[in-house]
Amino acid sequence: MNYEAKMFGRQERLEFTGEPGARSNRRWIWIGIVAIVVIGALTFYLLSRGGDAAGKGESAKSEGKGQSQVPTVTVVSPGRSTVQTIVSGTGTLAARREMPVGVAGEGGMVTRVLVEPGSWVGAGQVLATVDRSVQSQTAQSLGASVRVAQADARLAQSELDRAQRLVANGFISKADIERKTAARDQAAARVRVAQAQASETNARNRRLDIRAPAAGLVLTRQVEPGQIVSSGSGVLFRLAQGGQMELRTQLAESDIQKLHAGVQAEVTPTGSTKVFKGQVWQVSPIIDPQSRQGIARVALSYDPALRPGGFASARIIAGGITAVILPQSAIQSDAQGNYVFTINARNEAVRTPVTTGEVSESGVAITSGLTGAERIVLTAGAFLNPGQKVIPTPQKPN
Repeated sequence: MNYEAKMFGRQERLEFTGEPGARSNRRWIWIGIVAIVVIGALTFYLLSRGGDAAGKGESAKSEGKGQSQVPTVTVVSPGRSTVQTIVSGTGTLAARREMPVGVAGEGGMVTRVLVEPGSWVGAGQVLATVDRSVQSQTAQSLGASVRVAQADARLAQSELDRAQRLVANGFISKADIERKTAARDQAAARVRVAQAQASETNARNRRLDIRAPAAGLVLTRQVEPGQIVSSGSGVLFRLAQGGQMELRTQLAESDIQKLHAGVQAEVTPTGSTKVFKGQVWQVSPIIDPQSRQGIARVALSYDPALRPGGFASARIIAGGITAVILPQSAIQSDAQGNYVFTINARNEAVRTPVTTGEVSESGVAITSGLTGAERIVLTAGAFLNPGQKVIPTPQKPN
């Protein structure tokens, strides 16, 4: 193409063939088109990958949400175990057989006290003596009377013997023999009377000594030398027969029904951690109508730590049962009664009615409704519904 132009008064002829400039423009155009195509392809690729990832995320989120709706519960298969029935109570320590000792005779002034509280004494042992100076003189006088009566009796017997030898010769009549026989019998009777009086006085004198009625432990002493005592002076000593002790514990009427003589018990005095073994030897045959309680008496062997009048607690083993033991958290209750949730083979919650028994430190005994082999929900049973799917997790051992 030829053009003509007029510049600065001159006329010039320009000729454009277009070949070098056209090739350069076309090259840049193609570079731009390729760049646009590459950018578009890359954008499309990124957008498609983002959509797939979003779709997968939504799917995973949906699956996680469905999975999170199934609750996880802790389960246990407890089996069966033997549970002891424990009756707990408190009470007072005392001597099992307490013996109050006082003045048995006429009394007088105490001259000596031979024992102290805590002393062990034998049966008949003298605990204290009472002045007997006057009584001793009386005893000696009666002893002399016995000897006089015995002498008279020997004389009467001798006279009767001589008379019986002479009666055959006719020197003594039968009437004389009878009189001498009667005199001999009277003398013998006077001997027996004198001896009885002397024995009575000696017995009274022996009763002036205050003696232990049986072997045991002296608990209290309430007499001192120089004290005037009599049968009205009351208790001077208290003894525990054989040193045997007991705990007298008051129990509710329902607990008393579970006990019988011979069951074992553990007694712990207040302020001590030492446990003493014993056994119930008597259960009260009556119930107090006011307090609705009865008394169980637990026999204990002697120990210095068991002080009569002290306070102590007792755990009485009333018996035992073999049953399924569950914590209180596993047991639910409604208008239909007590129940637990068990998990079946399809991991579904099943409402299982149960009958509860004794409640102890180990848990609640289930007397019927379970065998112990089931998978039982320990907690969160109140939030489950029958037939609900769960994820069971066995309880971790302690």
